Amino acid sequence: MPEDSTGPGGDLALGRRHVVAAGAASLLSLSCPGAAAADPVGPPLIEAARSLFGHFRTLGQTAGPQVVLPALAAQTRSLCDLAPNAGPQIRRELLRLSSRYAEYAGWMAQEAGNDDAALQWTNRAVSLGAAGGDPHLATYALVRRALVSFYAGDAAETIALAQRAQQAKPPSRIAGLASQQEAQGHGLAGDRSACLHALDRARDLLSRPVDDPTSPVIGPSFVSDPVAMTTGWCLYDLGHPRQAAEALDREVAKLPAHAVRNQARYGVRRALAHATAGEIEHSCALARELLGTVPLLGSATIATDLRRLARTLNRYHTHRAVRELSPDLALALHAGSR
Repeated sequence: MPEDSTGPGGDLALGRRHVVAAGAASLLSLSCPGAAAADPVGPPLIEAARSLFGHFRTLGQTAGPQVVLPALAAQTRSLCDLAPNAGPQIRRELLRLSSRYAEYAGWMAQEAGNDDAALQWTNRAVSLGAAGGDPHLATYALVRRALVSFYAGDAAETIALAQRAQQAKPPSRIAGLASQQEAQGHGLAGDRSACLHALDRARDLLSRPVDDPTSPVIGPSFVSDPVAMTTGWCLYDLGHPRQAAEALDREVAKLPAHAVRNQARYGVRRALAHATAGEIEHSCALARELLGTVPLLGSATIATDLRRLARTLNRYHTHRAVRELSPDLALALHAGSR
């Protein structure tokens, strides 16, 4: 896939917000042409690129893929263009950072509902990481592919890919994310024992110090206790909706206010757990709080659970709360499918 492809056909329209975001992504290359060629200028450039990456991750919590993808594509291209003219150390840093931009672009492509583009971006990230001397991004790519399989409902493939990642003996952060993804696969398969064992491994691994604290955090960065949140998710898949709802209640309350995408992602799953547990009125109240933001996020993965919620609530179509919510829920589903 070309580096600057932003989704299906690479032709996502750029509105005013898109242009602002894409312009910010190109700021480094426009304001510092050739700056990376001299090592004294290189480190500030690297620091600026890292900082900008953090801003894009924050933007991804509040805006849809159509806003974020063009900016990520532009920045990936800018960093790659700077790398050949840089000294060896700065070149490696630029390529590694560009690989992280590409990996995040893969997640945004998945959010846009384009799994093929997501995997292509992930492959691009692996190539850039290898060129920058990062041998571990290829392992993390297995975790990302496992996530795509998980949302496709393929438990066996999810487990197999996550286990392959762990067998590669990656750093503890990647190994922990792989164990966590394996747990979700076992949850989907209904294997409680294997699921809980994988969650225990994930908790141990993710509690260890990261190898390079100066690098951007790989994987989710806005969830304070990802294993606890994933446990709630798994409990639902294992057929324990009430326990799942209790766990998700606790963890969703800890999410920062600006993490809108995560609020919606785990909030919809929380509402689904409450609905499945028979707490229909509470589920509808939780869902109503989210319906205004879900369409703005343009998330295919959130829409998957929103459709599951709609099907679950439809079993109680005579309930007053469901009747009142149904038109707005249908509108949100329609808006999210465009």
